[in-house]
This record gives sequence, structure tokens and C-alpha cells, in this order.
Amino acid sequence: MEYVGWTIMIDQKQLENVECFKYEYLGSMLTSDGRRTCEIKSRIATAKAAFNKKKNLLTNTLDLNLRKELVKCYIWSVALYGAETWTLRAADQKYLKSFEMWCWRRMENIGWTDHVRNEEVPFGVNEQRNILQEIRKRKANWIGHILRRNCLLKQVIEGKIKEEIEVTRRRGRRRNKLLDDLKDRRGYSHLKEEALDRTVWWNRFGRGVGPVVRQNTE
Repeated sequence: MEYVGWTIMIDQKQLENVECFKYEYLGSMLTSDGRRTCEIKSRIATAKAAFNKKKNLLTNTLDLNLRKELVKCYIWSVALYGAETWTLRAADQKYLKSFEMWCWRRMENIGWTDHVRNEEVPFGVNEQRNILQEIRKRKANWIGHILRRNCLLKQVIEGKIKEEIEVTRRRGRRRNKLLDDLKDRRGYSHLKEEALDRTVWWNRFGRGVGPVVRQNTE
């Protein structure tokens, strides 16, 4: 196998370049720009379909707390599968927050013609807007696991694997990176130090963060 610029040749045959590729297994999507917007939209659409299949159960007269737990367990798990690896842009966060409001509106049978603002919906179900916080917890759980080990992903995060491809600086603001959701002003070294102590890490980001995709990091 040889690389010719951005072209990959195998046995003198050029592999086709595509803008978007979806794994048959698990349904993750890779795009040429490295962003997650397409996958997030696809996950949200799948989660909404799952909600509609169980609509009679999620919108009936069951206890409110029970229905909320069903939504978070059954519906959010579909939408947030693999979310610990997402790097979220402002537009992506907007899609996710809109999906969160969609769930509570559907659960309480609040139509768009009822003139109920999004700010009022969480109070009606005794909830806060916390879907982004849930993603942050999942990411903290996964990254904390990586930083406590000596593995390939840790070396990638720390930039210890050097690429031979020259990267030119783009104009405009720097793109968000994976650790931006967790880093603070004290920097990566302090974040790594906290990750080594599970108790400190859990106190900062919380426990019970839901299912996490386990990946082979050996």
C-alpha cells in the first residue's frame, strides 16, 4: 500500500474517496471534514423513531418520574450512542438541545400551537436542560479511563504520534477539539493529574454517567 498525496493505492488500484461513510456495524458515520453533524442528525432521527414506536407508553398516565426515566434510558441511549467521542460545535449543541425539548414536549403532549415556550417546558416536567451535561459526563468517564492507562489513544491525545503530513494553518478561529469540553485554565497536565485519582475525577464530573462504548485501547 502506498500514499500518493491524499490518494491511497492498493495493488495499483486507487481507493474511492467519499464525502461520508457509514459503518454497517453500530452505524457510526465518518465524514471528510471530520465533523459529527451528520452522525448527530442521524442518531436524533433514529431516537425520534424509537420514541414514536413507544409513544403510547411514554405519553400515558404513568408516573411522571417513571416516564422520564424511560425516555432517558430508552430514547436518549439511542441518540447519545458514542457521544463520548463527539466534538460538538455550536450548531451540534443546538440540534441536541432541540431534541431534548422535543422529547419533553412529546411526552407531555405539548403541541407547537399551545404557545408554550422552551424555557417553560422543563419546569413542567421538573427537569433542567441537561443533555449536554450528560454528554460531558460520558466523555469524562471515557477520557478518564484512557488517561489512567498507557495506551495508543492516550499517545494520540497527547500528540506523541507524529504525522508526516504537513498541516497548514487555517484562517479564523481554532476548531474545537475532543478535550475542550473538559479542560480548564489550569491546562491538560492538571486534567491528567486529576484523572489518575478516580475519587477526584468522580467528584468533579460525577458518577453514574450511563452506558459507555468500550473500545479496545491495547
